[in-house]
Amino acid sequence: MTGIELRDLLVREIARTHGGGAQRWRKIAGTLKIYSRDTHAHCNWEARPTGTPFEIAVVERASDGLRARYPFVEAG
Repeated sequence: MTGIELRDLLVREIARTHGGGAQRWRKIAGTLKIYSRDTHAHCNWEARPTGTPFEIAVVERASDGLRARYPFVEAG
C-alpha cells in the first residue's frame, strides 16, 4: 500500500465514522509522513493532523487503528 492509498483509507474511515465530507477530513489529516524502514523498524509512517483538539484526536485514533493493520507503506 502506498502512502496516498493509506491516506485515502484513513479519510474514508473517519468520514464514515464521524460524518463530514472526505474533503474536510483530508485537509485535517494532511499528508502522511513516510520514513525509511532502516530508521523506523516497527512503523514507517505518521499522520500530521491540524485542526481543533477534537479533530486531531479523531485523526490520531484512526491512525492508531490503521497502523496496527498497515505498519509499513511505500512512498507515493
